[in-house]
Amino acid sequence: MPKPDDSAAASTPTALTHRDLAILRAVGRGGAEVVVGAQPDLFLDGRCCCDQPAAHRLVRAGLIAPAGRTAGGERAAARLTLAGSRLVAPAGERAGVRRLEP
Repeated sequence: MPKPDDSAAASTPTALTHRDLAILRAVGRGGAEVVVGAQPDLFLDGRCCCDQPAAHRLVRAGLIAPAGRTAGGERAAARLTLAGSRLVAPAGERAGVRRLEP
């Protein structure tokens, strides 16, 4: 599997669905795993993601990647790439504005 591009990916889908964003948020919370292969499978909290075509698109778009090096067919921890993180960050953080805690 090619190394995902952590920069603003040109292959990022132009319109993400609410389900796509929910999958990205779930991966960002932790507990996600990906099986590396031609059709990368995504598992959330040990269960198969209900929308594998969406998971495939998000991995191919460079928004989700294995957390480390893996061989084909191995299950590994999944992480958001920088591009994926930017898509699910709160609006203030996307603009580079830090929120102050009360």
